[in-house]
Amino acid sequence: MVQLCDLIAPVAVVPGLKATTKRQVLQEMAARAARVTGQDERALIEVLLERERLGTTGIGGGIAIPHGKLATIDRMYGFFARLETPIDFDSIDNQPVDLVFMLLAPESDGTDHLKALAKIARVLRDRSLCAKLRGSNTAEAIYAILTESAAPPDADPAPVRAAPVQGRVARR
Repeated sequence: MVQLCDLIAPVAVVPGLKATTKRQVLQEMAARAARVTGQDERALIEVLLERERLGTTGIGGGIAIPHGKLATIDRMYGFFARLETPIDFDSIDNQPVDLVFMLLAPESDGTDHLKALAKIARVLRDRSLCAKLRGSNTAEAIYAILTESAAPPDADPAPVRAAPVQGRVARR
């Protein structure tokens, strides 16, 4: 199963993106993606805009998941931005967007791309998680929230260790 920690790195997180239009958000995220992936920025923008022409990737609740496939990349990449100011993204609920998770995948990816999109949508449907993302101001904090919350449900929880604290046993 695809995990967000396999898709995104701290360098791919923008904690306060300044943009006023959907196109500007896509351009800024494509520029970041070009630096991280080594891909052509124009090609990334075109892929993202082409997908938006098919239908909005604004899924509601202030969230958008723009995505596209490219023949020139060898694996999936995720990029996340929390916008400084919510913008119109033609979302299905007509609400402005302030959380954007962009996914880029190889053209050869079949169902893995769809599974990754489904995982991202499931994670971002969590209202308390989105509130934490909206309240975070650093890339590191946002990355931690995204990746920790998206751990597989069967993952072992962190071990509980007992340590004496002034005559009591404390759990951490």
